[in-house]
Amino acid sequence: MKRATHEVEYEQMLLSRHGLLTHRKGRRKDGLLERSAYVLLSRIRVQGPMSVGELSEAFDLDVSTLNRQTAAVMRAGFVERIPDPDGGMARKFRITEEGARTLDAEREGMVSSLERVMADWADEDISAFAGYLRRFNSDIERIGGRPWPRP
Repeated sequence: MKRATHEVEYEQMLLSRHGLLTHRKGRRKDGLLERSAYVLLSRIRVQGPMSVGELSEAFDLDVSTLNRQTAAVMRAGFVERIPDPDGGMARKFRITEEGARTLDAEREGMVSSLERVMADWADEDISAFAGYLRRFNSDIERIGGRPWPRP
C-alpha cells in the first residue's frame, strides 16, 4: 500500500499548475503582480525594511536574482531604498504606499478567487485546510531553517 504522501505529491503538482479563477472568464493571469513581486512585497510588509542580503537569506536565492527582482519592483514604484533604520551600512528596501495598495488589491483578488473556489465549503473545513497548510509550510520552513514571519 502506498503512503498518502504519494497523493499529497500529486495533488500539490496539480495545485501548482492551477491559476486561481477570476470573476471573469478564465484564469487569474491578469493579476496585478508577478508571483515573485507578490511574495517579495509580502515578506517586506510583514518583516519591515530588508537589505538585499537579508532578502537573499530569507528566500535562499543568490544576490543577483534578488537584485533583478528588487530592481523590477523599484521601477514599478512598489519599494524604495532607504538608509538602514538601525544605523547599519546596507540600504534597505521598504514598501511604498503604491506597493502596499497594489499588494492589498492583489491579495483581495486572491481571496475573492479562493472564496469562489470554496463557496460550498463549511467554515470549519476552510479553517482546517488553512491549519494544515500552515503546518505544512511551517515544517518546510523548519527543515530549511528559514522560518517565514506571520502577521
